[in-house]
Amino acid sequence: MNAPKDPLDPVIEGYLAYLADVARKAPRTIVDVRCTLRRLVGDLAADHPDQSLWQLPLEAYIHWLGQQRQKQASGRSLAKCLSHARGLLNYVWRIGRSDRNVLDGFDLQDEARRVPPDVLTEPEARQLVTSCPADSVPARQERIIVLLLYGCGLRTDELCSLDLADVDREKHELLVRRGKGDRQRTIPIPARLYTELLAYLAERGGRRGPLLRTAAKHCRLNAHRICHVVQDAAVRAGLTRPVTPKTLRHSYATHLMDAGVDLAIIASLMGHRSPQETGVYLHVLQDKPRQAVDQLGKQKPEVQP
Repeated sequence: MNAPKDPLDPVIEGYLAYLADVARKAPRTIVDVRCTLRRLVGDLAADHPDQSLWQLPLEAYIHWLGQQRQKQASGRSLAKCLSHARGLLNYVWRIGRSDRNVLDGFDLQDEARRVPPDVLTEPEARQLVTSCPADSVPARQERIIVLLLYGCGLRTDELCSLDLADVDREKHELLVRRGKGDRQRTIPIPARLYTELLAYLAERGGRRGPLLRTAAKHCRLNAHRICHVVQDAAVRAGLTRPVTPKTLRHSYATHLMDAGVDLAIIASLMGHRSPQETGVYLHVLQDKPRQAVDQLGKQKPEVQP
């Protein structure tokens, strides 16, 4: 990891190096954690000079939270700050620089109910795909982009990083080599998507290089271009609300859960570290548990002879 221009406390820098080298966190995650910890150091230094974050009592963090509430900070933002601080304090405790993690088990109560992600309905998803023509080479590539985002639940960076060799033609699978946290995974390609992908590969030609590339210089497509493709498709489909690549990824997971796919399988397909991360999609169940119980109550008990 490159040395920062304005380093923090050596212990904090050690924690950030641990996140990068051992925990294998993405560079953007490291930047986010660094910004959070720098902010906490600055905010808490006024009331607690000459004290490190891991030397502060729980009351100091509670007081800081109250100040942030008065500034209209969102619960989601504060929960992320607490998570980053909790990770640092746990690291410092494990290396023996403190005797406890005062934030261990401390969470914001108002974050218990997570905001459901923005997703398309299944008719809207079909409408979006239908709006993508296949009447030219550039149009067919744009159609493949939308199909892969929705049909395989890819992140934008994962889609951009795909190479021709990542399509397994024997197993009908997609290999994501550079997922979040450098985790690899394979994703089954839906049959109808695979048929169109094969046609695209035959037209694309070659066995090496990026799966998606620019027409002029044959460079790998970037995330900015992917976003524009999705936005243009949404406009053609007549969808009035914003649609992004992440919307299609969320829709993929939501529709799988709505179809009854096991949470652990969805977590694996999405590249989550655990099914707990996938719990945000439980909103699709809505009243289904109640309906199941009601249906059970309607069943007539068997009469024993």
